[in-house]
Amino acid sequence: MCGIVAYIGNKQAYPILLKGLKRLEYRGYDSAGMAFIDDKLNLYKKQGKVADLENLLIDKNVKGSIGIAHTRWATHGIPNDVNAHPHLSESGKIALIHNGIIENYGSLRKELKSRGHHFFSETDTEVLVHLIEDIKINEDVDLLEAVRIALNQVVGAYAIVVISEDFPDQLIVARKSSPLVIGVGDNEFVVASDATPIVEYTKNVVYLKDEEIGVLKRNEPMKIINIDNKRKTPYIEKLAINLSAIEKGGFSHFMLKEIYEQPNSILDTMRGRLNTNAGVIVLGGISDYVQKLLNAERIIIVGCGTSWHAGLVAEYLFEDLTRISVEVEYASEFRYRNPVINEKDIVIAISQSGETADTLAAIELAKSKGATILGICNVVGSSIARATHAGVYTHAGPEIGVASTKAFTSQVTILTLMALMIGYKKGTIPASEYFQMINQLEAIPESVSRVFNSNDKIKEIANIYKGARNFLYLGRGYNFPVALEGALKLKEISYIHAEGYPAAEMKHGPIALIDEDMPVVVIATSKGMYEKVISNIQEVKARKGKIIAIVTEGDKIVRNMADHIIEVPETEACLVPLIATIPLQLLSYHIAVMRGCNVDQPRNLAKSVTVE
Repeated sequence: MCGIVAYIGNKQAYPILLKGLKRLEYRGYDSAGMAFIDDKLNLYKKQGKVADLENLLIDKNVKGSIGIAHTRWATHGIPNDVNAHPHLSESGKIALIHNGIIENYGSLRKELKSRGHHFFSETDTEVLVHLIEDIKINEDVDLLEAVRIALNQVVGAYAIVVISEDFPDQLIVARKSSPLVIGVGDNEFVVASDATPIVEYTKNVVYLKDEEIGVLKRNEPMKIINIDNKRKTPYIEKLAINLSAIEKGGFSHFMLKEIYEQPNSILDTMRGRLNTNAGVIVLGGISDYVQKLLNAERIIIVGCGTSWHAGLVAEYLFEDLTRISVEVEYASEFRYRNPVINEKDIVIAISQSGETADTLAAIELAKSKGATILGICNVVGSSIARATHAGVYTHAGPEIGVASTKAFTSQVTILTLMALMIGYKKGTIPASEYFQMINQLEAIPESVSRVFNSNDKIKEIANIYKGARNFLYLGRGYNFPVALEGALKLKEISYIHAEGYPAAEMKHGPIALIDEDMPVVVIATSKGMYEKVISNIQEVKARKGKIIAIVTEGDKIVRNMADHIIEVPETEACLVPLIATIPLQLLSYHIAVMRGCNVDQPRNLAKSVTVE
């Protein structure tokens, strides 16, 4: 959730750290801080935005070619200057930044206090840096060994970077269940919690593995050991992203840029996997598990937030096209309800970042029961990519906006390819329908591009309803998860209360909320349960609700009933979610902008949720 940047080399660290923190602002945070070594350790931190820290540092000593920086999303202790990172050891000579949670920090804190340590913050992180120094002094070991011994005593998740005034030419880095990337430059290292602060300086990276510790020394090759003190060989990979991919490119917000990138991101997700001329779908990442999918009696899908909604679309896809029973679970609940899992089950874990803590925990539980785990994620080398038996990358490209847009449609595209491939191989989809569907799927990027022609109209609708306090989103069948996702987008970025429902469930409670002040967004496309949705619209209109309808191009019936319509191209019912979600993203975006909200960095939210 938080952001880590660190540098050691022959350049001044401050400009690199500052730019890195700005690149990581999308992850969500409430305070920021930095520490440098220039003869002595200098530390500065501030509640608020990176800009507030930058203002604080205008007249401060930020010299030094080694430094660490951090953006914090509060877990232990309220957001304030004291709880912000970095944190110092008892002597003030060691500084540490940390993502994750140290679960046994309470008992460690109590023990350290009994030894004379004094704590200023409420954080678990301060306990860890005190523990490292305590071990270093009392066991008379160097900094690396002190870090290694300390990490053997902690329970929880961590990505840490440690600097010491007594060792001004080295960074110590380590990780467990929280991502950390080391950029390998020309006699320099740039460390970060993801690749976005690194790509400007080098394309060569090492993804640190769980329970590995790295020693980064000026003008020396990196050294990696694990917490059992066994030497590891660094595996250097090439970053696949370009600097332009993490910049706005003329758009006013990253979210708007990423909405407009969806024709390309969907195409990239299908590229090399869908061959309509040959009638073939090839998903190389799961090729060894196709037979297990064909024989599966049950598929369990786990995810959180938008990824959970993608899983709900998949439930309709797999049950409809493959006749395999599907259960969709919130990853955050899955591990705590003693689920029934067996060795014949297939578990599909979905996560944009590949680092979602709840989803990782669900994976470990399912693996312990003998299930086969397949992953769908966007970030190469992420924890979920390593924890699963096999999987498929979405290739959506970097998604900087906290509210997920192109990641959702790329996830749904992968799941659609999987369902079509398995259904055709099983014979549960007639050949004629299969070929029709894959041709329609190939046309989706062009259809999405056509939706953007309605952007001005969507903006007009947004202007009318920007002051609404509540929204209701309705859909049936494949479009029910689209309604949920549309409501989530509005909540996330505009702070308007919104709920998604199956349209038929409206009369079982939510209909009591409908009056002339209630905007109701209805996905009313022609394929699927069109007549039933029309009946639901009539129920809303009878109670004076305001209807914003997503309809198929050329629709005549709903046009005469709704207050506003947004047209989308016609496609197969199972593919409508890929198109119908686009106007809902645009509607949420424009409402949020008109309300003056921080679209790319909504309050209280983080992009990569690496804590429970």
